[in-house]
Amino acid sequence: MKQAQTPARDPIGILDAQAATRLPELLPLRYERMRASAFAFLRGAAGIMAADLAADEAAGPAGKPVVQLCGDAHLANFGCYASPEGNPIFDVNDFDETLPGPFDWDIKRLATSLVLSGREQGLSTGRCRALAARCARHYRRHMARLADLPPLEAWHSAIDMGAAIDAIGQHGLRRRLHRRLRHATEASLDHYDLVASSHGRLAIREDKDGRTRHLPAYQPTIEAAFAAYLANLQPPFSELAARYRLVDGAFKVVGIGSVGTFCAIGLFVSDAGAPLLLQLKEAQRSVLAADPAADLSDGRRVVIGQRRLQAQSDIFLGWTPAPVHGRQFYVRRLKDGRLARVAAEIEADLLPFTASLCGRTLARAQGRTGDAPRLSAWIGGEPFDHAIAEFAESYADRTETDHAAFCQALDDGALDDGALDDGALHRRARAAGVAAPQAAG
Repeated sequence: MKQAQTPARDPIGILDAQAATRLPELLPLRYERMRASAFAFLRGAAGIMAADLAADEAAGPAGKPVVQLCGDAHLANFGCYASPEGNPIFDVNDFDETLPGPFDWDIKRLATSLVLSGREQGLSTGRCRALAARCARHYRRHMARLADLPPLEAWHSAIDMGAAIDAIGQHGLRRRLHRRLRHATEASLDHYDLVASSHGRLAIREDKDGRTRHLPAYQPTIEAAFAAYLANLQPPFSELAARYRLVDGAFKVVGIGSVGTFCAIGLFVSDAGAPLLLQLKEAQRSVLAADPAADLSDGRRVVIGQRRLQAQSDIFLGWTPAPVHGRQFYVRRLKDGRLARVAAEIEADLLPFTASLCGRTLARAQGRTGDAPRLSAWIGGEPFDHAIAEFAESYADRTETDHAAFCQALDDGALDDGALDDGALHRRARAAGVAAPQAAG
């Protein structure tokens, strides 16, 4: 399961080509975040790993089971969010790259991220490798359990965050995490401190770090995209959404992998003054897509992938059926960052526990979209755990090498950091096989 060496491999070229589809003014922030560590670089380098995995697949055995992939299944794309009923559950929470593909691509990326995270925390080589093996083992065992369940029961299975915390052995940490979980859930009722009232009117509150801002140049795109989404939303959820109206929109920078794509939040208010926050995210071509023309609606692709993989999807999940100002979008409820940070604390304090939890969660997601008995039979026994750990360790080494080359390219000016004229954008777009960004309006 070691990755094959490919003479034409060009990780910096892949990142450079991706810049064609990103907002040029946000490229410096994207690269600054990726420079921070090898793990941060991995988060922004889904396209590089996808190319490497595709090269490995071409040289590997035929007939491997295909599932709906998350496509970017690193550690930070698992976390806690509120179900439609308000219950905190642990699940995969990012689907920008989702597409059907070989089942092991997600587990390989997740295991690699665990090794890199362990190294970042100063763990020994043996303990980092054990994290990857532990993740694979819990993935394998949970897939075997799903294979024994009736399909409907397997489909409805979910991982309750409170129950997951209950499984932690340390009493003090368990109490602290339960307290944080309770406070985060209560804080969601206050709309994450993003809604302000002034002279009887509600508006989006800009944050201190400037990541949420009102940018007049982007306002026409925000309004047009939300209008297209609402027109495409199907009953009965369209009937619910119709009880709200858009009163404010703001640009919002998110994640590492998504930095440079067009992301915004919309504040909707009911006639009685009840607020609703929806997140608008640009949907670009998946890094897993071999054919640039294969996905006619990437917003639809993301929504279908999320519905297939998540235990409980957002009722407001939808997409724009046609490009809006040259971009495709999908929409969902704004994610609760405070709930996500509860999971982040588990990651920092109990990385082995998180490895188990994420492995189990990935199996639950893939077991919904694939044939769990066939997947379990293909995976087999303990050799699978060791093979995934071996791959993760090797690919973590490669990622650290790529990260060093990336930092050097930035220092040498070999990667543009946003100072691109229209001609450069269109040249890169043609090289990447995508449409160049268009200005709002």
